[in-house]
Parts: sequence; structure tokens; C-alpha cells
Amino acid sequence: MALLHRAWRPVARLVMQGPARITAALRAWSSSAKSIEERQKRLMARGLPKQKMIPGVKQVIVVASGKGGVGKSTTAVNLALGMAANNLVVGLLDADVYGPSIPCMMNLRGNPELTDSNLMRPLVNFGIACMSMGFLVEEGAPIVWRGLMVMSAVERLLRQVDWGQLDYLVVDMPPGTGDVQLSISQNIPISGAVIVSTPQDIALLDAQRAAEMFRKVNVPVLGIVQNMSVFQCPNCKHETYIFGADGARALAAKLALDVLGDIPLHLNIRETSDNGQPVVVSHPDSSEAKAYLRLTAEVLKRLPTSLV
Repeated sequence: MALLHRAWRPVARLVMQGPARITAALRAWSSSAKSIEERQKRLMARGLPKQKMIPGVKQVIVVASGKGGVGKSTTAVNLALGMAANNLVVGLLDADVYGPSIPCMMNLRGNPELTDSNLMRPLVNFGIACMSMGFLVEEGAPIVWRGLMVMSAVERLLRQVDWGQLDYLVVDMPPGTGDVQLSISQNIPISGAVIVSTPQDIALLDAQRAAEMFRKVNVPVLGIVQNMSVFQCPNCKHETYIFGADGARALAAKLALDVLGDIPLHLNIRETSDNGQPVVVSHPDSSEAKAYLRLTAEVLKRLPTSLV
């Protein structure tokens, strides 16, 4: 017994005292663990913030991904523009505090003005009211903040903005399943989440985590967007599945979700996004824009109508 590590001595004593004593101890430990788990659940339930609507906003849609670089922000921008093309009043919130993309993609610069009520006025382009941390810091300046500061910034972007009257607020979420996603999901009622992924296996793993996270916090997952689904050579028209074929469809089937749309890997989408002229407004008759418009129709079809 003296040779045993201290952590193992209680176990060794139980073994020497016989099976009956071991069984009784295991039951006691199991009961204790259950009571601790139940207490944690009660504390968590008691500590959750009450969800409050954003004044003037009828419905909120979040566009999310488990991994960065899968085209989430491009999807969010063109989804918002597709909704506006359906004669809806739409706002766009860039919740990616560390890497805001909306100012570039929506061709917006400058600082928001303040109302008499000390609320920030969104910057507007293409008929979309936009708010982003990128409007509040110098372009290219790193945001080196800890979690509490990030949460405070997100709260201000949500609550201290004069959104006016919106049919939909589209939220471009940061990649991953961290504090920002949890805070937004728990603080405001969300009508649905759109998960964006490429067909690549490594992206799909994180897309699944994102979908499961929203389910855990009771946010309806509207479906999955398969982005960069296929590349068509502009010269010979040969199609190549650079990131694999139909990976997002397989994941959607696994999770019992719908595939909301397939967006091709196309130079036009990249160039128009980088130039601040999103494809839905700059090339509305192109096949790429029509892919986003079909996606928009699928999203709208799955949203509740009672709030619209």
C-alpha cells in the first residue's frame, strides 16, 4: 500500500474490502454525480438571460459556419441582397468582431453617426442598413480583446443601433461555436440559422458542430448551403469538384436537414465581393446571382410567416 501513489490508495482500500463495498461506493459516487449535474442544470437555467427582441426588427437570421474561409460572409451579404430584391426591408450585422468583412463587401467606409438618443445609425448601401466593428476601428487595425470586451461590443452592435423598421436582420456570425454565437443565441430570438460549408470533409466536421450547437440552444437550423460546390472551366466548360462532390448533401441527410442551395466556385463571385459590388446587385442575371436568389427563396420558405 505504501508503494501506491496517493491518488490510488482509496481505490486499493476498496478492492481489499471486497466487491460489496466497491458496489456501494460506486452507487454513492453515481448518486453524487447525478445530484451535482442536476444542480448545475438548475443554476444554468436560472442564469440564462431573457431573450429580448431588437426594437424595430421583426425577425433575425444568423449565417454561420464552423470553420472560416468557407464563404460565410459572401453568403450572408448576397442573402441579404436577395431578400431586399424581394421587396423586403433588410439589415446586415457583422458580428465577426475580430475579422469584419462587411465594410469591404458592401463598399462602406466611415463612422456611424449618433441619433439624439445616442444610438448609432447604420451605414447604408444597396438599400441594406449595415453595422460592423469595421466602422468603429481603423481599417487593418487588429482588435486585440479578451472575451468580455468582445461580448460587450456585440451587445452594443445589437442593442445600441437605430435599425429602424426591418423585416429581417441578417447576422454574419464569426466562425466557430464560441462566446459570441452563444451570447447572440441566448439574448435575442432567432428565427433560423443558415449553416455554410464547402463539400470538403474537414469543413463539414465543423459545420456539423455549428448545426448541433444551434440545436442545443433551441435555434431552428433552416438548412445547409453547399458553397464552392463545383468549378466550371470558363474555356472548355468542364466541371471539376475541387472540394469534393455533395459532401454537404451527405451531412444534411445525416442531420435530417435540408440543402438550401449549391453555390458554385466562380471567379465572378470572388471579384465582385472584393470590389464591394456583390454579384446579386452587380450581375443580377448571371447564373451565380440566380444561385443566391434560389437560396434566398429556400430560406424565406422556411421562416415563420406570423412575424412577417
